[in-house]
Amino acid sequence: MGIKKWIGVGVGVLALGGAVAFAQYRNIEVPDYALINSDDSFELREYPEIVVAEVTHSGSREAASGKSFRRLAAYIFAQDRPAGGEEIAMTAPVMMDQPDRASEEIAMTAPVLQDQAGEGEWRMRFVMPAKYTLDTLPPAPEDIKLTTVPSRKVAAVRFSGMAPASALASQEALLRSWIEEQGLTAINDAEYAFYDAPMVPGPLRRNEVMIEVAAE
Repeated sequence: MGIKKWIGVGVGVLALGGAVAFAQYRNIEVPDYALINSDDSFELREYPEIVVAEVTHSGSREAASGKSFRRLAAYIFAQDRPAGGEEIAMTAPVMMDQPDRASEEIAMTAPVLQDQAGEGEWRMRFVMPAKYTLDTLPPAPEDIKLTTVPSRKVAAVRFSGMAPASALASQEALLRSWIEEQGLTAINDAEYAFYDAPMVPGPLRRNEVMIEVAAE
């Protein structure tokens, strides 16, 4: 099933297509990092600089998630760009020596990152494929920001399930306790990372809470 069809998919498709979607999504690009320490479901990682497309919406986290995901998906699938551009089928390779960046479709990556940008505001980030820089990405609409996240050290806890607010809060508490036990210092608010398509069954979903920590 194409990634664009994840949006608005019905409950029946969720049940029937979950296993296939799980297998397909696990094959997409994820950001590389150096593993510093691993302790059961907890990890300490060193990430290089990454390029992201981000958008911010107000409201509850759940409501903002849907709006932000659709907005960013419209950008990466060339459905809403300043210079327009025709849609390229997911099954067709994009192979150009000098690509028309306004019409080029960008491959989907994981995870989708979300954090709280302010009171009642949520920021969602799509990590761009490693082949892109800010100079080579297609232009984005005014409400979508293309930027870089500097290299950083991050503590993360991985868990499965649907990731409601209660689960995110409990996992964040566990992660903060682990950070303290490791003698680390948290320097930013929590960031949530979601790796799977909406139709993937809860037990198969990979979620993470991530917190940047001070470099030693």
